[in-house]
Amino acid sequence: MSDLPASPAQSPPFPDCWEALGTPPPLGREEVHVWLTPLDPDRDRLARCEAVLSPEEVARAGRFRFERHRHAFILSRGTLRLLLSDYTGHPAREIAFSLNPFGKPSLATPRHPLRFNLSHSHGLALHALTLTGELGVDIEQVRPDVMGEKIADRYFAPPEIESLHSLPPELQAEGFFSCWSRKEAYIKARGDGLSRSLDTFAVSLKPTEPAELLWSGNDPSARETWRLWNLPAPAGYKAALVTLRTVRTVRHLQLLGTQAPG
Repeated sequence: MSDLPASPAQSPPFPDCWEALGTPPPLGREEVHVWLTPLDPDRDRLARCEAVLSPEEVARAGRFRFERHRHAFILSRGTLRLLLSDYTGHPAREIAFSLNPFGKPSLATPRHPLRFNLSHSHGLALHALTLTGELGVDIEQVRPDVMGEKIADRYFAPPEIESLHSLPPELQAEGFFSCWSRKEAYIKARGDGLSRSLDTFAVSLKPTEPAELLWSGNDPSARETWRLWNLPAPAGYKAALVTLRTVRTVRHLQLLGTQAPG
């Protein structure tokens, strides 16, 4: 197994449903593994992750103006490579990616049916992997200071705006970021980026409602094709996953401990 960096002991508390494992378990068909990892600037983790980056990724990391952004990139991309190495058996540094016309990455080397997606926000990262078609994942820190009706009115679909406005004020930030993370995950799963306007489809957002794709105006079959999953994020965050309907199981995984598996 590759030298996958363990999360340091001071990582933020995660909900109990996240299994603490040292190395990835076998990935079954019709299954998704979602890994939740902190992006703490630990020197050993940074070194292990930076060591497996490509020259282009190292150069990209060096162009970040702020250190925290550089560290987040190194840790999230390095952890992705190490996870992909464990799942495919291919050396982490030799993994190569290709991009679709809208910038969604996939494996170019090795040739493998594994699909993946990643997201990070304010100190936490999610890496989702499956053998069952495309998927998208997103995590967002709940920030009431950046949540406003003008943003929702500009980007959300009419049913989402109505649902958001119906919530009591103390729940509107939670509803806003539930909606935002679910919309981002859906766009990332489809892989068509900004070509799909955020107001052309709608998702559920109320805390009392299950995660659901309500409608997609330019794709009547979307509800039969895609499934929206709520991910149990740590307090102060919202997270979502979108997969094909054929996925039956999502495992919530985390790396904990002071020793990296090897």
